[in-house]
Amino acid sequence: MVTSVPAVLEFGRQLEALGWVKDLLVAGSLATGDYIPGVSDLDLVAFVDGPVDGRRQATLVALHRHLDAGAAAGADLGCVYVDAAQAINVSIRHPTWTHGLLVQRILSGITRAELVRHGYPVYGRSPYEVLPAMTDDDVREAARAELTGYWAWAARRPWMWLNPVIADLGLTSMARGRYALRTGELLTKSQAVEQVHAPAWLIDQLRARRHGDHVLSPRLRTALIAWRDARRTTSRVGTPDL
Repeated sequence: MVTSVPAVLEFGRQLEALGWVKDLLVAGSLATGDYIPGVSDLDLVAFVDGPVDGRRQATLVALHRHLDAGAAAGADLGCVYVDAAQAINVSIRHPTWTHGLLVQRILSGITRAELVRHGYPVYGRSPYEVLPAMTDDDVREAARAELTGYWAWAARRPWMWLNPVIADLGLTSMARGRYALRTGELLTKSQAVEQVHAPAWLIDQLRARRHGDHVLSPRLRTALIAWRDARRTTSRVGTPDL
């Protein structure tokens, strides 16, 4: 499978020209077939032939800034840069370009599952040639780590949920986490909207936003619903009543 998204193709051409980025793989909604232009982020993972040192990081920052101002403008193109020799190590943080910044993040279990189950190369090797397979139990463990890690942290900070982006993302992430724990399978964001624990009016508004419509939800009510769902879900991980 080859992507037809121009920003990703141009990104691939520029990365490959560097000579030291050996594989560029598609993850996220573009991999799972749930990509919606203007709504979805572009999530990619690159494997590098050695450590991404300060010099290489400076090169990547310049490349991404150039893309974000041109071919990838408005596309929210992000990429994790993994030293191929450390690909199996799940705890190492890697340089990651996201929302205009280069930060250090792990290659999460959920992203690994998206890659080996649905991902494909822009160039280089296929995901299953680079990463080990993910069993259903591996997916469950990845979901558990997401829920008990970042989302449990966020659930202890109710003020964060006043951000509409966090509220929407939290509601769909809780639905995706619950589904993965039950089934060992991945759920797309669009599918997750239909399984959100929220009133019908909010689900309708989430669905509309997922389709790219400019629909606003009551900020305080939505924040409260999303925060309570996160508190309930993260506190019940590992219990039968999740």
